[in-house]
Amino acid sequence: MRTLTDLSRPPAGPETPGRPAAQTDARHAPAHDSATLHVTGRARYLDDQAAPANALHVAVGLSPTARGRLTRLDLDAVRRAPGVIDIITVVDIPRKTDVGPVFPGDPLLADDEVRYVGQPLFAVAATDFKAARRAVALAEIEIDAQPAQLDAVAAAEAEEWVRPPHVQQSGDWQQALSDAAHVLEAEQFVGGQEHFYLEGQACLALPNEDDGVIVHTSSQHPSEVQKLIAEVLGVAFHAVTVEVRRMGGGFGGKETQAAPWACLAALLARRTGRAIRLRLPRGDDMRATGKRHPFHNRYRLGVDTQGILLGGEITTIGDCGHSPDLSEAIVDRAMFHADNAYSLGDARVTGIPARTHNPSNTAFRGFGGPQGMMIVERAMDDIARHLGEDPLTIRKRNLYRPGRDVTHYGQHVEQTALLHEIVSRLETDSDYWARRDAIRAYNAQSSVLKKGLALTPVKFGISFTAKHLNQAGALLHIYTDGSVMINHGGTEMGQGLHTKVGQVVARELGLDNSTVRISATRTDKVPNTSPTAASSGADLNGMAARNAAIQVRERLFDFAAEHFFTDQLPEPPSVRDNMRLEDGELVAGHGENERRIAWGELIQAAYLGRVSLSATGFYATPLIHYDRATGQGRPFYYYAHGAAVSEVVVDTLSGEYRVTRVDILHDVGDSLNPAIDTGQVEGGFIQGMGWLTSEELKWDATGRLLSDGPATYKIPTIGDTPPDFRVSLLEGHPNSQASLYRSKAVGEPPFMLAISVWSALRDALSSLADYRVSPALDTPATPERVLFAAQALRQAPETKTPAETPR
Repeated sequence: MRTLTDLSRPPAGPETPGRPAAQTDARHAPAHDSATLHVTGRARYLDDQAAPANALHVAVGLSPTARGRLTRLDLDAVRRAPGVIDIITVVDIPRKTDVGPVFPGDPLLADDEVRYVGQPLFAVAATDFKAARRAVALAEIEIDAQPAQLDAVAAAEAEEWVRPPHVQQSGDWQQALSDAAHVLEAEQFVGGQEHFYLEGQACLALPNEDDGVIVHTSSQHPSEVQKLIAEVLGVAFHAVTVEVRRMGGGFGGKETQAAPWACLAALLARRTGRAIRLRLPRGDDMRATGKRHPFHNRYRLGVDTQGILLGGEITTIGDCGHSPDLSEAIVDRAMFHADNAYSLGDARVTGIPARTHNPSNTAFRGFGGPQGMMIVERAMDDIARHLGEDPLTIRKRNLYRPGRDVTHYGQHVEQTALLHEIVSRLETDSDYWARRDAIRAYNAQSSVLKKGLALTPVKFGISFTAKHLNQAGALLHIYTDGSVMINHGGTEMGQGLHTKVGQVVARELGLDNSTVRISATRTDKVPNTSPTAASSGADLNGMAARNAAIQVRERLFDFAAEHFFTDQLPEPPSVRDNMRLEDGELVAGHGENERRIAWGELIQAAYLGRVSLSATGFYATPLIHYDRATGQGRPFYYYAHGAAVSEVVVDTLSGEYRVTRVDILHDVGDSLNPAIDTGQVEGGFIQGMGWLTSEELKWDATGRLLSDGPATYKIPTIGDTPPDFRVSLLEGHPNSQASLYRSKAVGEPPFMLAISVWSALRDALSSLADYRVSPALDTPATPERVLFAAQALRQAPETKTPAETPR
């Protein structure tokens, strides 16, 4: 009998695909600006930064109880411990004690109420890290424990919410159910996900002589860190400077949840007058910080005889943890994406942000969108099995198209033809139907090993759904030697944002990419920045940098027309109109009348001519709006699209499986940097695959996280990468909106391509019932869950699931 290992090997010889060839030359697709530093170990992260010799190290005391009243916190032994210099509790906070990013509910340190295991109670500053850790363990903590709410569904039913539920509706969904030929319903659990950034939560706070503080932090949102530190200390925002050079991964886990640790470090720096270094150990990091929201979804949908959706209702319940954090917007985005790429017809979508006694769940790549898409993808598979069709056939029939191109929240889907083209091309390029026939034949003769195949699309909205966040600034300097420095409000976490922004400036000024350098993101250079999130980093900050570069370029053209071309014919205004910057030169005119001036000469002359060689750029996304009262609007500037085909082989006696081949076609508009974009597609897919397959979060009955380290929480490894992994970027389809050079965002959309793996697992399992049954498979689809699903299929009578419901 063939083994899973045999079946996971790629075909030998010329059929094995290589990495896609570069789609542009090195000038327009430079390597990541820190690539060499990364691979040689010379890239400096927070813990690599030198601190003053008298720097103190911080450890944080965490609650061992999920819910209760703090009745005793005796820190006398902690104070006497060797090396301890200072201890803070909530009473030592000078001003604001709540650091909730949008809504209140996140105490920096607990007062008398404890809300989750891992909640910070106190912090200790000591002469070294080990001393601080040992001292924390000496605290005597007594908590009057109370029953903890750990079930999001029960919380929703009891109306225990962090924010009110929200509804989006289009048409008469109840009438649609009445008119439908078939009505199906089902529910699913979609698990959360630990960010598992390689660099944990970390910061370095340095007091300055003006009673302020400079904080180096691993954060996606330095302006919010600045604001919260200032509010905690009771000082003006200008007294706090926050800097981010790079993060060792973020994925959303450092959008809001890096701020509390920076606040603690800043407070201790102010109290002691010494530098403070705070770095959470991995176990504390995983216990104290929020995850991707687990979701409980259900649908009741009506279809016609062809399986086309007529309408119905979808409900999403997000497990938000103990406080709002960003949960309102995350549940909203799950609702926005409950349709994925399909017209729901007349539908009502309800989102419920449930409160539980867990750490406050937070942003994670996709920001609720992946969880929302899962329920409609389950419905597509279920409809197909119910009608005896292939799931791809049902998906294609339900794609947005002219006449069915308005979402349930009122936004017009502009590039419907593009969705169809992507699916059609991938269907052909991946040999979907030939492979489908081969897999059916294989499964018919294989009683244990079963293969599965699935093609799933993605339609993902790009913009912050909080309108005011869709803005960005940049600061550009040109020095007299011609070198260029650009600073912007985005943060670099490995995704290549700095590289792309540098490319933009180089392109506008006609320079080689090496001439442009990006400095660390700092709040005293570009103020009031938005988080680097929502896949908007390049869209927003690249446009702001472009705006700054254009301002300086136009000044240089005006100066050159008067300084270099006063004796030229035709008149200077005509010369001015024909100027351009290319290959490190100012070029005026064409052919025999062309004149070139070296960039360095131009900059020297402009400086002597008292021309400003600096500019601030700004950009605000146009067109977007959303009315929460009506649940209607245009929350997204545009949509990014893609599709993936995944093939799996499952051992139905053990539940073990392999992903043997993946084909991806992804829409990035006119790519800014195909090499970086391809890397984002690959990485996003693998991370999404981990979320849906192996990354299982486990708590005990008291609310204590059990999977609190790499020994108990399994992220994908290089060995989990599909051996046959084919990634292509769609070419020849620029963005229909006036984005940055007609490109499209690429950070989050590829994550959801991994839904094809989950659907392929369901396809393999369905073969146990001759494809007549659509098996339930919650996520992550661990081998245990796959095994239980296989056993249920073998033991169940021949019925179609989910059952058709009475109308």
